[in-house]
Amino acid sequence: MTQTLLIELLTEELPPKALSKLGAAFAAGIVNGLKARDFLEEGSVATSYATPRRLAVSITHVRDTSPDKSIREKVLPVTVALDKEGNPSAPLAKKLAALGFPDLQIADLERAQDGKAESFFYTYTAPGAPLATGLQAALEESVARLPIPKVMSYQRPDGATVQFVRPAHSLIALFGDQVLPLHLLGLTASNATQGHRFLTAPGKRTVTVPHADAYADTLVQEAKVIPSFEARKEQIRAELLAKAGDDKVLMPEALLEEVASLVEWPVVYECRFEDEFLAVPQECLILTMQTNQKYFALTDAGGKLRSRFLIVSNIATDTPQAIVGGNERVVRPRLADAKFFFEQDQKKTLESRLPALKNVVYHNKLGTQAERSDRVTGLATAIARRLGADVALAERGARLSKADLLTDMVGEFPELQGIMGTYYARHDGENEEVALAASEHYQPRFAGDALPSTQTGTAVALADKLETLVGIWAIGLQPTGDKDPFALRRHALGVLRMLVEKRLPLAISELLADAVAQFSTVANFKDPTAEVTAFMLDRLRGILRERGFTPNEIEAVVAQNPDRLDDIVQRLEAVQAFAALPESSSLAAANKRITNILKKNEAALAQAGSVNPALLQDEAEKNLAAAVARVKPEVDAAFARGDFTGTLKTLAQLRDDVDAFFNDVMVMADDLALRNNRLALLSSLHGMMNRVADISKLAV
Repeated sequence: MTQTLLIELLTEELPPKALSKLGAAFAAGIVNGLKARDFLEEGSVATSYATPRRLAVSITHVRDTSPDKSIREKVLPVTVALDKEGNPSAPLAKKLAALGFPDLQIADLERAQDGKAESFFYTYTAPGAPLATGLQAALEESVARLPIPKVMSYQRPDGATVQFVRPAHSLIALFGDQVLPLHLLGLTASNATQGHRFLTAPGKRTVTVPHADAYADTLVQEAKVIPSFEARKEQIRAELLAKAGDDKVLMPEALLEEVASLVEWPVVYECRFEDEFLAVPQECLILTMQTNQKYFALTDAGGKLRSRFLIVSNIATDTPQAIVGGNERVVRPRLADAKFFFEQDQKKTLESRLPALKNVVYHNKLGTQAERSDRVTGLATAIARRLGADVALAERGARLSKADLLTDMVGEFPELQGIMGTYYARHDGENEEVALAASEHYQPRFAGDALPSTQTGTAVALADKLETLVGIWAIGLQPTGDKDPFALRRHALGVLRMLVEKRLPLAISELLADAVAQFSTVANFKDPTAEVTAFMLDRLRGILRERGFTPNEIEAVVAQNPDRLDDIVQRLEAVQAFAALPESSSLAAANKRITNILKKNEAALAQAGSVNPALLQDEAEKNLAAAVARVKPEVDAAFARGDFTGTLKTLAQLRDDVDAFFNDVMVMADDLALRNNRLALLSSLHGMMNRVADISKLAV
């Protein structure tokens, strides 16, 4: 017989930031445990539930007893099981007793090859286990493996000490309408749970679940609890949007998840704060509402913060004035703090804060933030010079970029670093590009984030990331496995995105040389240019894969170790177009063959010089030389104007002549002069074929 199984563990309030993971892990552990013990039918479906006070799972099509199993048990090697006379040995009798078959005879055993020796085997049918037995083990395994942030020790009413994430109060174990005799954390399973702390009357707080299939409906109707984490989150989202009306509600997914982890019956109410607080940068107000109070800010259609905001309560009432008023009173001091910090910070200029950077240690091997600021400033000016940007603005932007780290607002809200720098720089009367550089030099902060909008911001952003890459790598703290404490992968991706997407005419080698030069005063500095370059090219492959290019297409370009990336996408698009031509596979294979020949004959090639028409003997090599001479001006012209697709497509004209050359001509002729001339011809062809990309990488 199969029925739906329900397990619920009722606890004190669980850690909200861990609730979603705890719920998923609890369900998965039980499902996997039952599946391993063969209690689940093929079409079994599991539904996970998680609220602030409960972890639960319902599983359909669960067997009441696992199927009988045929088991072939190895007993002993024949040489051990039989004595010298061929009679059963004492070890055999002992082994059979240990297996639970003391009465078995030699005739009952199967004698079969076991590797290089023979062994005795016994095949028997093991009866299936009852669900309660298998579920008890699966439940204990699941609880033991939960990703618990911090374990609590607490004492049960019977005096026993129990360890779990939070004190547990009850356990439901229902198979259909039958209560299974399970025990966990000092609890005995029943079919009863507790309803909402506030929305159920004290005398009616205990709720009986009549059947495993009725769990969710029973909790919603009788317990005032929405057990599904996802359903609660989506209800909150829908109510927020409805309450927002024409305004836009700011609801980051992480905040939605956390709020869904705090309530069992979510209700959205509207609150307000005084308009005077809107004089504070709205990022500060939004952050304090989201981080400290778990509120949802509202903006108008233009993105300007409104003085009304939304809260999610765990109490449904027709008279929410006390709830609204309480939340308004709570948020007011927070906003007042933000206003105070902002006003106090503006009393000192960013420039006046710079000397204090000497008191902030960046890294004990790399000095203070002031020393780092000097390096970033020197590098930013070098980059601005290479870009033809305003060097003075780059120098000023870099110099002030870290000053807001010393402000009260950033001290209270580190997430606002850079953002506050821009506000304070504007207040100080700095150039707009200098002000923007304070925030833009952190961009891009994450995948898909915007790039700096100004040349000054770009120069400082590149400098900040390259200084980090080179400095941290040089002291041996490069990423290992999944560990990357200084976010060097993110910094490398940021540099690459700027070079590629902004099509900056900057060479990686020159940027790294400029960065290394800034560390001249750092003791025992080891130049990491080679390692950082390889690291960046690996990250580049990932960026290009995300753009839809194939590994072979990417290798055709990246294997050439490109130093500039401003045209790399155009090169790849040309490779893509070339790969679609019918001639591409033949030319790619020929190019691969030419590459191998030239590699094996580097010394001879150095002696060969240019092609001597007088030494061309075979018709095929004459035709190829003529074709190369005819096509080269077209290839050069297309390449010079940046038409990489045209460059590669022009090469398609050579296919027949290249194929004929390899069919009819012996490159490694006995005559040295003839051989060197043919190598020179192939070298000329090779150089022309690989100007855009190494098309041999397209060969399958």
